[in-house]
Amino acid sequence: FVRIALGGVKDESEIRGHRRTYVGAMPGRFIQAMKQCKTTNPIILLDEIDKLGSDFKGDPSSALLEVLDPEQNFSFRDNYLNMNYDLSKIMFIATANMLDQIPGPLRDRMEIINLAGYSQEEKVQISKKYLIPKQMDEHGITDEHIEFHDEGVEFVISGYTREAGLRNLERQVGALCRKVAKKIASGHGEKTHIFSATVEELLGPAVYSREDSNEYDEVGVATGLAWTAGGGEILHIEATKMKGRGITLTGQLGDVMKESAHAALGFIRSHAAELGIDDKFFEENEIHIHLPAGAIPKDGPSAGITLATVITSLLTNSYISKDIAMTGEITLTGKVLPVGGIKEKALAAMRAGIETVIIPWKNQKDVLEIPAHYRKKINFIPVKNIQEVLEIALVDWNRQLDLDQTKRKEADKKPVLCVDT
Repeated sequence: FVRIALGGVKDESEIRGHRRTYVGAMPGRFIQAMKQCKTTNPIILLDEIDKLGSDFKGDPSSALLEVLDPEQNFSFRDNYLNMNYDLSKIMFIATANMLDQIPGPLRDRMEIINLAGYSQEEKVQISKKYLIPKQMDEHGITDEHIEFHDEGVEFVISGYTREAGLRNLERQVGALCRKVAKKIASGHGEKTHIFSATVEELLGPAVYSREDSNEYDEVGVATGLAWTAGGGEILHIEATKMKGRGITLTGQLGDVMKESAHAALGFIRSHAAELGIDDKFFEENEIHIHLPAGAIPKDGPSAGITLATVITSLLTNSYISKDIAMTGEITLTGKVLPVGGIKEKALAAMRAGIETVIIPWKNQKDVLEIPAHYRKKINFIPVKNIQEVLEIALVDWNRQLDLDQTKRKEADKKPVLCVDT
């Protein structure tokens, strides 16, 4: 096994080697790796392949095309050897953080495996089995001096870190161990139990805070689900109406989310009669949609059905259930399209105390990625169109719809008074 760090590599000669006419010439990284491991079929890890650079000396990513292409790498030519060398027996494993930074032709030669970030529950187990024992050993303390409880570890994860990995979590665990080691060195030998209150006492106020579920059913307020690099989050979407015309969107929304809001409004306007909405409403009133935490950028199509539910609730004066969260993209015809990050979103809903999650019909296969003991705690309701979403999310929606339609029929039956002149 050999690891080759590609971060910051700009010279093509690092891959193909230098010609022997130059002073200090040497073979390329791959020939050196074969010499180092003394075998022709090693595993070579290409670390941070998305951090490759390029300058006037050449483009290393273009040189890697021949290395990673199984149709060409049996005759890879190193400039130092000045002869063909067979790299086809090597197993290459590349790592990257951002796929967008890898050139298309190079990405086409790879089989891509996307690894999601750790969930909060996974981080707790990794902390207990690996990070905490490691930091305790490094700081010279034992179980007699400190004891980490699940409540305390979860508070550190949610209140002091916001990441897909574990680097900041390890730093915070290390900070707790240093605080305890200092107390012991100062003569305070009693055992420290790490609960949420202890964490706040040692590390100060929490840096981050998570959204909580709504306390009661409301009109024009729904709970959506979002995916972030640090895991899933619940997202409250609010709407209100006032005199005016059009729609106003606030909360630092991206272009895709703005388009989702317009698509949701377009569907509702085109089906106003079916939903019991007065056509004149849109000519006389303005709709304002806001996503709290305005300093945080938000984007993506996942909030489509949530936006449609919020607008419908506002215009029909229907209450939205506080016990339901939802995610899914909406089309102009009312279809619900699949989205990503179902596992992270579902776990975020569970942490917020929400046990019912509405998901697109085609995302049912993604539910299987969630551990079985978590799936039992969440009721997933797959839907195909927005009508199904409204029936589930809006309290007494069918009764409200029947009432509106009855009123419309009665209004149509009213006799018209004709006056002869």
